[in-house]
Amino acid sequence: MKLIQYRIIWLLLLPNLMFLEMPSFGQIVPDRTVGTTTVTPNLEINGIPSEIIDGGTVRGANLFHSFSEFNIQNGRSAYFTNPDGITNIFSRITGSNQSNINGILGVLGNANLFLLNPNGIILGANAKLDLNGSFIGTTANSIRFADGVEFSTTNPATSPLLTVSVPTGLQMGQNPGAITVQGLGNKLTDSTGFGQANASNSPPGLQAGIDRTLVLIGGGVNFSGGVISTKSSGHLEIGSVSVGIVGLNATPTGWVGDYSAVSQFNDIHLARQSLLNASSSNGSIQLQGQNISLSEGSFALLQNLGTQTSGGITIDARGSLSLTGNTADGQLSSSIQSNNFGTGQVGDVVISADRLSLQDGARIITRSRSQSAGANIIANLGGTIDIRGFNPTKPVIYSGLVTFSVASGKGGNITISTDNLHILDSGAIISVALSSGDSGTIQVNAADLVEVAGYNPRAFSESSLSTQTSGAGNANRVVINASRLVIQEGASLGSTSLASGSVGSVEVNASESIDIAGRVTQGRAIGLPARIFSNAEITDPATQAAFGIPPIPTGNAGPLTIHTPLLRITNGGTVTVRNDGPGLAGNVQIDANSIFLNDEGSITATTASGNGGNIRLNVPENLLLRQHSLLSATAQANGNGGNLSINSPILVGLENSDIIANAVRGNGGNIQITTSGIFGLVNRPQLTESSDISASSQLGLSGTIDISILNVNQHGVLQPPPINFVNTDRVVANSCLARQRNSKATFVVAGNGGLLETPSTPMLPYEVVQVQPIETGQAAITDRESQDAAAIATFTWKLGDPVVEATELSLNSNRQVVLTAKVNSAAALRSNIAQPRPLPCHPNEL
Repeated sequence: MKLIQYRIIWLLLLPNLMFLEMPSFGQIVPDRTVGTTTVTPNLEINGIPSEIIDGGTVRGANLFHSFSEFNIQNGRSAYFTNPDGITNIFSRITGSNQSNINGILGVLGNANLFLLNPNGIILGANAKLDLNGSFIGTTANSIRFADGVEFSTTNPATSPLLTVSVPTGLQMGQNPGAITVQGLGNKLTDSTGFGQANASNSPPGLQAGIDRTLVLIGGGVNFSGGVISTKSSGHLEIGSVSVGIVGLNATPTGWVGDYSAVSQFNDIHLARQSLLNASSSNGSIQLQGQNISLSEGSFALLQNLGTQTSGGITIDARGSLSLTGNTADGQLSSSIQSNNFGTGQVGDVVISADRLSLQDGARIITRSRSQSAGANIIANLGGTIDIRGFNPTKPVIYSGLVTFSVASGKGGNITISTDNLHILDSGAIISVALSSGDSGTIQVNAADLVEVAGYNPRAFSESSLSTQTSGAGNANRVVINASRLVIQEGASLGSTSLASGSVGSVEVNASESIDIAGRVTQGRAIGLPARIFSNAEITDPATQAAFGIPPIPTGNAGPLTIHTPLLRITNGGTVTVRNDGPGLAGNVQIDANSIFLNDEGSITATTASGNGGNIRLNVPENLLLRQHSLLSATAQANGNGGNLSINSPILVGLENSDIIANAVRGNGGNIQITTSGIFGLVNRPQLTESSDISASSQLGLSGTIDISILNVNQHGVLQPPPINFVNTDRVVANSCLARQRNSKATFVVAGNGGLLETPSTPMLPYEVVQVQPIETGQAAITDRESQDAAAIATFTWKLGDPVVEATELSLNSNRQVVLTAKVNSAAALRSNIAQPRPLPCHPNEL
């Protein structure tokens, strides 16, 4: 009975259902505002059921389509036909729903395809593009053309208003929808063990045509395991805009966005191993947004594989750029990479942001693996760069800005402009030469602070800002310009060679201060000092074996220059140039108003077998060494000690602090000190437990020590003493020589050095005469005179008492020499003090 009732109801409804408009299987519905767009369903293309989109309105080389709905289901495809002469196909969605593309979207020809849906676009895990031209997917409200016409989604125009001119821009509405790209993530592998991505097994994801452009511009762009790539060559671009107009500039590959007229940006997020891959002979990548993040092993990857000049990677984040996290297997950290495998040049990696954060082993890295140079890294930050940490699964992968030269091509330069730079917990900014190519240069311009601190005991690496070579190529220079520089806890800044390449120069300019302090307190490198350095040094045997590094370096160390008002080196910190091989040590030049070394702080220039390096210190205010601190220019083996020059008005060395230029078999170096006061330091042939100045040699000749004492004028400026030749006749006119009428005699002028520690300290190291208070006589004197005489007899000078220079010399009745500042006649007579008279020459004159 019930079965009969259902059949009756179905028969009654069937005529009405026949008049309903049935959607196509692909959910592509024309809105009939532009010509006669038709959708033919269920045609098979490449074995897949497909919808064919035909018709539309043609204007010159442009073809226009308009839809109320545009979706492609998984397992299906939709293709636009491409009439002859058509270069661009514009398709807009005027309905209220976002477009969900989870199948294949393509063009049966070579035309470029524009897809506009202001409500949003989702490119699902199974989405693919099949076209020979460029693809521009956007949530803009309209496309602008050169003649002022707009193809709008919110104000659909009839076909007569369409244009034959070229597109010039995208008009973003007030709340444009987001673009989401989904997928299963990249399948990158680490081809070197040190974070070099290999994309050979990674799925291509969404691709435009060969040498074409793939652009996604929306009000927020989110990748969740999504992958997009160029096909052979081309341009990838991601833009996130809230309000404004994005210009479209034509290029040989299609278009590049111009964001100069955008008033407000939105965010871009790449997560779950998402990938932007422009590995080709002429690829480029551009990201533009407010806050941009790459997390969970996501990559922006550019690899030049051919002979053409490749584009670069440009990232502009008006807020922050953040790279964090690792791939699911922990083998790779989120990165921005540019690798040059080809013979063509490769474009720069340019980062513009207010803040940059690299953590968990995340890197911005470029490599040259051919004879051509690697890409430069240029980072322009309005605020802070924070680089810290390492990959927890593979600690050898540290966070950082890194350039490599792996073959004969030069490594890329690293240039940074920022307010503050923090490199912490084994993070690094480093350029490395591994073969015959040179490393790049590093230049940091910081308006305020550069901080390098920390050590990673798991990977045996400290935080570092340096250039290095472990091959025949040279390490290049390092230049730091900042207000303040802080290096702590075993961290390093400088340049080093482990092989035959030479060391680059190191220049540090800090307009306020430099602080170098602390050692590593744990792990295999315990005791490693915080340092500024330019070294050719021996590395550990394990590293030598792993990278084919010779046991002894043969390159030369480079020069090291520091300019700052205040240099503090404490708690084992050091400024050093060193050569552990036969080459030369570099020279150290420091210009600082004040230098303070404390608790084993040091400035050194040492060699294992070559001549020691030279150290020159210009210190207009004061140089203080305390608690086993050291200034040293020494040489081992057959080398001569280096020369050490110090210009400072005040030089203090306390608590076994030393200044040395010693050698073993070679000659000792020369020490030249120009000062107006030297305290606590004594010239000794050998080092003692006191504070010493030494230029000795164990087997060779000792060096010279020259200490010049300067005057200080009323402006506090050091002046050399005036050269006044002494008139000896005038000096000895009333002396013992003249009175004895000797025909021959000797006149000696003994110089003095430094200031006396107290007024009672003798100027000569032996006793010349005993000076004691005089005993008063028996003559009648007043009570006040008696009090004065008693005070004189019992007076002992102590710190804080006034110092009065003696002006007269007299002989009392007891034949004692009396020094007085002023003789009171009455008191003098009563104290048996005679009137002033010349000193006697011999006892018979007394």
